[in-house]
Amino acid sequence: MNWSAADWIELGLAALLMSLAWTTRRYLEPWARWLAEQTRITMAVLFVLPVALRLILLPHHPVPSAQVYDEFAHLLVADTLRHFRLANPVHPLHRFFETFFTLQEPSYSSIYPIGLGLLLAIGRAIFGTPWAGVLIGAGAFCSLCYWMLRAWTTPLWSLIGGVLAVIEFGPLNQWTNTYWGGSVAACAGCLVFGALPRLRENRRRRDAILLGVGLGLHLLTRPYESIFLLLSVVVFFAPWRRLRLSSLGVAALVTLPAIALILVQNKQVTKTWTTLPYQLSQQQYGVPTSFTFQAPPMPHRELTPQQALEYRSQMSYRDRNGESLRSYLLRLEYRVRYYRFFFLPALYLALPLFFVALREYRFVWIVLTLSIFALGTNFYPFFYPHYIAALTCLFVLVSVTGLRQLSRLPIATGREAGWMILALCGAHFALWYSVHLFNVTAMYPYETWDQIDFVTPERRDAVFDALADQPGKHLVIVRYSPRHIFQNEWVYNEADIDNARIVWARDLGAGDDRELLGYYPDRTAWLLEADARPPELTPYPR
Repeated sequence: MNWSAADWIELGLAALLMSLAWTTRRYLEPWARWLAEQTRITMAVLFVLPVALRLILLPHHPVPSAQVYDEFAHLLVADTLRHFRLANPVHPLHRFFETFFTLQEPSYSSIYPIGLGLLLAIGRAIFGTPWAGVLIGAGAFCSLCYWMLRAWTTPLWSLIGGVLAVIEFGPLNQWTNTYWGGSVAACAGCLVFGALPRLRENRRRRDAILLGVGLGLHLLTRPYESIFLLLSVVVFFAPWRRLRLSSLGVAALVTLPAIALILVQNKQVTKTWTTLPYQLSQQQYGVPTSFTFQAPPMPHRELTPQQALEYRSQMSYRDRNGESLRSYLLRLEYRVRYYRFFFLPALYLALPLFFVALREYRFVWIVLTLSIFALGTNFYPFFYPHYIAALTCLFVLVSVTGLRQLSRLPIATGREAGWMILALCGAHFALWYSVHLFNVTAMYPYETWDQIDFVTPERRDAVFDALADQPGKHLVIVRYSPRHIFQNEWVYNEADIDNARIVWARDLGAGDDRELLGYYPDRTAWLLEADARPPELTPYPR
């Protein structure tokens, strides 16, 4: 293996940071033990820490701009809620505004639930930007992760888990730097998995209410995966028959408003109580679904619209003919790599020791819960880490439990080995945070796959900047080339299209475009050649 200068620099910096962590251990541990006992103070610190660390990076990494169509769909939910409604009226020229993950009939709406969109709407309403909602979610998860761990382990290890949450899912994580992350579902998981052991031991109504809040919040964010979350709750209480049914009744009662809100959203968006917007989207547009191991969710090559249609038809044809057990298992094996998202590399050394704790049912239940989610989500053809975001705190618990078991080994170096792994995690984070803090661009190509810059936004931002310099309202007609990559969509609009400063529309030909131009006579019309390098924005030829 050939080592470059960057590799030696990274190794040297990591060694330096580890040395500093090792020498400060005796000073940090007493302070950490005191802080871990102060539940409210610790939760406040863990909430502020990821938010503050990300805000410090703003000079080199400004507020993220949406790039992926999922992000625009969630932002449409937020904008719709900002207008105090769950759906928008159908636009008379809606054929010009067809786009990914957005319904045009029987209402103009996003296909997603309102969970994440509600947080984005709160961020925009209070702080003027939906990204503030993303930061609130990141801070809330790190804080609630510590609270959840307090029900499973000692205060000190709970604090260590909270710090690991900041390191793994804080300022450098994709979830904090995009608008389709998993912080809301992760917070819901913390509430559920933190309430379960408390409810079994104390049977307090407060814990039953928190369990219901967690289930309801997850239902508003990930309806399909909520089936597996509810199943994990049933499995947890199965051995304990003395649990009061009144506690579960309180939890179910608290969940009812979330169920009612889903039904009302269904009625507003799809005009039926029982059809989810996502279901209606599949009926109207279909999805390029494939249950085969070989076929990726989206082809990483240029496709014409006809090729894209053929790809979708082939994938749907395979689904209609069913899948074999072999295909299911191959896909399950393939998806193991996605679980790296939830662990820092140094934690791999401690994970095997988690299985030592399986002598207790509660830790066996963790394995069962992870298996339920893995097997259940494997029926769906796509997979991203935020699909199972509710399990994030459990993955942190697995790491903490492995480290705790390591420190208990009947050898003199067990405790030192656990501290060394924690020092490696701290060095890993400090190194890459410093790289982004001082904008060491030469190191960016060596960063891991969950980096802060998820998508390079220069092409889209250049067009936005050009329009920002022009006064008045604008109509941008987007024209694609025959070699257009269909994932690179530009047509996304606000909830109130006609009152937006910029309206984005598809080019349907000169004849049809005249109708659109006549509908917006007071707007400056532009033609965007989206597939040019760089994209070309010119006045629309009248």
